[in-house]
Amino acid sequence: MSEDGLTHLDSDGRPQMVDVSGKDVSARTATAEGVVRMAAETRRLALGGSSKKGDAITTSILAGIMAAKRTAELIPLCHPLPLSRVNVDITPCEDGLRVAAEVRTSGQTGVEMEALTAVSVACLTLYDMLKAVQKDMEIFSIRLLSKSGGVSGDYSASPAEDSA
Repeated sequence: MSEDGLTHLDSDGRPQMVDVSGKDVSARTATAEGVVRMAAETRRLALGGSSKKGDAITTSILAGIMAAKRTAELIPLCHPLPLSRVNVDITPCEDGLRVAAEVRTSGQTGVEMEALTAVSVACLTLYDMLKAVQKDMEIFSIRLLSKSGGVSGDYSASPAEDSA
């Protein structure tokens, strides 16, 4: 661990994968969300499954699940984890579409990055599937909503942070 307490750096400031071998296996869960801001007509097309590229919602859900499973390949210092559940849900919201993900495992490290990766890739896939209709969509408010398990304990975003 570096002098400033960052566990992904060794005492010389070099990157390292955190050694979790001494941690107990426990149930871990994380939820995350994000929003793709879009016009009402674009949202209607997405929800109707009628975008030019096909069913944007189903494709984005699958992309989010696949991304969660591959997080360790995308984020350099993440541990590869055996995920026991990945659920991605896409629902309409005032500004467009809200993407939420819940990820679970039993392991020695948490699944926050897997939940955030699922949301991020699902949002990017929505953009990709719908960009022929609207290029000025925005992806915003990707954040961790909650996590449970592990030494650091539980976390829930405060109600003041609930914006999506």
